Amino acid sequence: MSDCISLSAGGSAQVKLELTGIGKSYVRDKRPHLVLDGISLHVREGEFVTLIGPSGSGKSTLFRLIGGVERPDAGTIRIGGRDTTGERGHISYMPQQASLFPWLSVAANVASALTTAGLGAQEAAALAAQWLERIGLADVAGEYPHVLSGGMQQRVSFLRALLMPRDVMCLDEPFAALDALTRADMQAWLLRLWEEQRRSVLFVTHSIEEALTLSDRIYVLSRAPARVLREIKVPFERPRRADVWKEPAFVRLKEEVLELLRSTAAR
Repeated sequence: MSDCISLSAGGSAQVKLELTGIGKSYVRDKRPHLVLDGISLHVREGEFVTLIGPSGSGKSTLFRLIGGVERPDAGTIRIGGRDTTGERGHISYMPQQASLFPWLSVAANVASALTTAGLGAQEAAALAAQWLERIGLADVAGEYPHVLSGGMQQRVSFLRALLMPRDVMCLDEPFAALDALTRADMQAWLLRLWEEQRRSVLFVTHSIEEALTLSDRIYVLSRAPARVLREIKVPFERPRRADVWKEPAFVRLKEEVLELLRSTAAR
C-alpha cells in the first residue's frame, strides 16, 4: 500500500498515459456527430499536462474515455503501459464540483480514499489526520462538507484524488466554480502540493493563464470535431514563481494560445 502514501514520481520519464488516434462520435437527430477526431497525446511520469480548447471541443468526453465510462470508436488508451481502453478504475478523478460524501465528515472523506486503497480503518484515520494537518485543514476535520467554503471543499476533494493509488490524476476544471481570488489561491496551493509529490496529471481548463502557470506542456485542441492543434512546452522553471505571469515569455505564449483558439473559433 506504499504507493498511495509515497507519492514522489522521481526522475523517470516513463509514459504513464498514452492516447493514440482516439475518435468518438455521438448520434444526434439520428445522425452521427464526430466529437473527437484522431486525438493522440501522452503524459509522462511526474508531468503536469493541460488540455485547453473551445467550449464543446470534447475535453470532458476525453476524460470519460480515459476513465472507462465510455469506449472510443477508434484508437487505444494505455495507462501505466497497459491497454486500458474501456476499463474503469485506473485513474483518480477530480471534477468541477467537489466530489465529497455529504454524510461523512472531512476526515472520514479523506480516510475513505485510503480505505478504498486497502488500508485498515485505524491507519487510514491516522493518515487522514496527518494530511489534513499538513494542508491546513485540521480545524475542520470533524465538520461536514456543506459547512466548508468552496475553496476548502476543493482542497479536500483534491487530497482525496491525490491519495488514491492510481498512475494518473485527471482534473476537470476543478477551480471553474470559484471566485477569482479563491481560484488564484487554489492554483498556488495546488502547485505547491503537486511540486512536492509530482503525480502525473492531466488537467482541463478554459483559462490560458492557469494552463501556463501550472503546466509542463499544453495541448491546444480545435473546436469539435477536436484535433490537437499544437503541443506547447512551457519553458518556466520549477518551482514556479508567483509572478511568472509577468515574464515576457508568459505574455507571448498567452497570445500564441489565444490566437490558436481564435483561429479555430472563427472556422
